[in-house]
Amino acid sequence: MDKKIYLPTSLLLFCICTSVKAQFTISGQVRTRTELRNGQGTVQQADTVPALFTSQRTRLNLGYSGYRYKIFTAIQDVRVWGQDASTINRTTSDPNDGLMIHEAWAEISLVDTGKVVKNFTLKVGRQELLYDDSRLLGNLDWLQQARRHDAALLKFDHKGWTVHLGAAYNQNAERKSNTIYNGVPVGYTAGTNGITAEYKSMQFLYAARKFYFGNATFLAFKDDFSKYHFAPADVNKTTPIYEQGVWSRYTIGANMFGTAVRKIGFSLSGFYQGGNYRDGTALHEYFLSAAASYAATRKFSVGPGVDVTSGNNGSDPTKKYQRFDPLYGTPHKFWGYMDYFYVADGFGSNGLMDYYLKGRYKAKDNLTLSLDAHQFSLSDAVLAQDGTAMSKTLGTELDFVLVFAPTKAISIETGYCTMFSTPTLTSAKVKNVSKAAEVSTWAYFMLTIKPSEFIVK
Repeated sequence: MDKKIYLPTSLLLFCICTSVKAQFTISGQVRTRTELRNGQGTVQQADTVPALFTSQRTRLNLGYSGYRYKIFTAIQDVRVWGQDASTINRTTSDPNDGLMIHEAWAEISLVDTGKVVKNFTLKVGRQELLYDDSRLLGNLDWLQQARRHDAALLKFDHKGWTVHLGAAYNQNAERKSNTIYNGVPVGYTAGTNGITAEYKSMQFLYAARKFYFGNATFLAFKDDFSKYHFAPADVNKTTPIYEQGVWSRYTIGANMFGTAVRKIGFSLSGFYQGGNYRDGTALHEYFLSAAASYAATRKFSVGPGVDVTSGNNGSDPTKKYQRFDPLYGTPHKFWGYMDYFYVADGFGSNGLMDYYLKGRYKAKDNLTLSLDAHQFSLSDAVLAQDGTAMSKTLGTELDFVLVFAPTKAISIETGYCTMFSTPTLTSAKVKNVSKAAEVSTWAYFMLTIKPSEFIVK
């Protein structure tokens, strides 16, 4: 046999033989969301024309798995309809470029799975961190760009126990000297609860245990932020000068999820934050949450809940830097669908109390209706311009959502939400909106097409 033919043939046979136990998967997603914003994120000013637009996320997911390893990549494009020129010879500007690698990771098994322990793996690369109810660590999937981390994750699962160790270390670029990081990545990034810079490094320990009533989990999370100072001439402190060293923030706490008695589910959470914020200020913060859900019938459930996040005491200047930050979670899921709190639009630093009642009605297997009512208040009082204490009440939000899935691959979701705001919410100490409307609204229609994975063995 000719050597020129023999070598390629051998390589082909080798690839075929080695791929017998491997598996290649392809999946994707197209999600469009049309929104009518008349006060989403912050109170709308009176006589302001509402905004109407359609955004789209397009994803292509590629996976490959073999003996004791997995590789996965998620390529996504996020943009608003009409933001680009419609001709093929125009280049999209960098600020509007939504094409990016959302995930790109590899995972290897450190033991033969199932022979010694159920799971003991190391996962490295760009990945989503999704834990418990997504309160503090979540993929923020509601945002079209979502959230991801460049990190390493050691995972252990066995006999009802789950233990994860994670770490990350960020840099702006490859360098020959120093490790200064300004916390401002290049490209299309997902924001973090209004924080102005990303962490330089982070480390966390997560542990969970299954019990007869449900799950109990523990999280210890540390994120480090680069130290900085301002030039003497920068009296307005507009341009930070980053330096060596970090300020470290610590978050520690636990959750419990389960069923107390028949038909009644519950969730309990408690966390403390200490250390230093990214400007060096000492922290003393906390978060508490309790919720229940009663399955009145097979189709209908309802339940109350309360969330409390600590804040600065506006009437006592000595009690500063007590504002709890819900880390890298999914605020949209908890504090009202209109995203007034702990997202891109700030609301001051006086904490939040959220009393809510949530109802779910499953009309059919593929049709669900929900109605949530939130009563928002400040945890700590703020002072008006004349020095008197203002009411802590911020407002009431009603969220109605309908989800219909005509097939397993197609989901249609539409919602209508209303916020009835108070003068405290629109004041300079909170949302700072002049000539604010008493009622703000938001409506959306979202179509998601997510076919099943196509598997090639």
